[in-house]
Amino acid sequence: MSTGTAGTGEKRVATDEQHEPESALETARRQLEHAAAHLDVDPGVIERLKHPTTVHRVAVPLERDDGSVEVFTGYRAQHDDVRGPYKGGLRFHPEVSEEECVGLSMWMTWKCAVMDLPFGGGKGGVVVNPKELSTDEKERLTRRFAEELRKFVGPKKDIPAPDMGTDAQTMAWFMDAYSMQEGETIPGVVTGKPPVVGGSEGREEAPGRSVAIITREAARYYDFDLDGLTVAVQGYGSVGANAARLLDDWGADVVAVSDSGGAVHDPSGLDTHAIPSFAEQPNAVTEYGADADGADLLDEGNDILELDVDVLIPAAVGNVITVDNANEIRADIVVEGANGPTTFPADEILAERGVHVIPDILANAGGVTVSYFEWLQDINRRTWTLEQVQEELESEMLSAWDAVRGEVEDKDVTWRDAAYVVALDRIAEAKSVRGLWP
Repeated sequence: MSTGTAGTGEKRVATDEQHEPESALETARRQLEHAAAHLDVDPGVIERLKHPTTVHRVAVPLERDDGSVEVFTGYRAQHDDVRGPYKGGLRFHPEVSEEECVGLSMWMTWKCAVMDLPFGGGKGGVVVNPKELSTDEKERLTRRFAEELRKFVGPKKDIPAPDMGTDAQTMAWFMDAYSMQEGETIPGVVTGKPPVVGGSEGREEAPGRSVAIITREAARYYDFDLDGLTVAVQGYGSVGANAARLLDDWGADVVAVSDSGGAVHDPSGLDTHAIPSFAEQPNAVTEYGADADGADLLDEGNDILELDVDVLIPAAVGNVITVDNANEIRADIVVEGANGPTTFPADEILAERGVHVIPDILANAGGVTVSYFEWLQDINRRTWTLEQVQEELESEMLSAWDAVRGEVEDKDVTWRDAAYVVALDRIAEAKSVRGLWP
């Protein structure tokens, strides 16, 4: 497995203390500048891409169940639409901020371009803890948020999707509120809806499925046999669980998984289908581990990151691989299931150590890709089967993989830089063709 030297770690820690922790926006901008060095792109394009087109900040009043009124703050960042309407999630989370939304909207721009989808990047949310809302309160908050954003979204303007703290039901409420105000049913205003109101089959499991597909391709590229490939998955939510189960079905040995309650490890492989995902049963990982023969509970949830495995999939939250633990990562390949799990300084350490990091803007792009399929289905009023969705997703992921792999080989760069090169080249070409409004 990959190992580092003490000297490398000591040099990096001393240099990078001043950079961590960094926000999603800071990371996105640094990644942009780093990748731009590998392309002959007009510096004006790069400068323009460091900033969003616009950020909407709205007040979202909510009548609580007890009759009191509370006002929450909502945001929608719209980064770039040179290739098509803005696209990205809406999250309900107490740490939502304008800066976070801008940074995540930038990542969505790159992600859509890497996948060659006709979208730009957007991101938004409400500063609220959804666990403190009743179902009725969450519905009222969603509907009011939809009304506050109504002028700025639409199937040809900006198309939200589920994110942290939101789900298919949230999107159904948003779509209904928007449609009622517009006077007609407009399912294409959001994606990630239930299929009964215009959603797509396979949308919920799509990010995890794409992570599994890219893991499979990365393993093959580096001559690992998928049968017996050892995998650790941090974050057994929708992305992590779906990726783990599919890899398990394909013959890999998923030897460790974790959720917010803890982690379980079995060197002989876990029965991923027997472990409920966080959505199915919160914090079920440790309950499974306590009962399973041969499985051990890890003392600390983050210990899963440092296991001696072929592939590590961080699929929980951002900034989990940092300068503090980058030298302890023993996996040969890291496939990013979460958005921004690796900080910029840690990414450099892993690259120096020869750990291959497959970036989030490629690996977990299955969600936005199937959202694109959903958008097409809504526009054409024609439903695709699950088999069609999965076949199309496989095709799109392999096409994106081939484009990024080509840059890795041609330019001798990291997978992250290669993904950014593919994205920036497509965005820059679109900006050149469209021109700059005088």
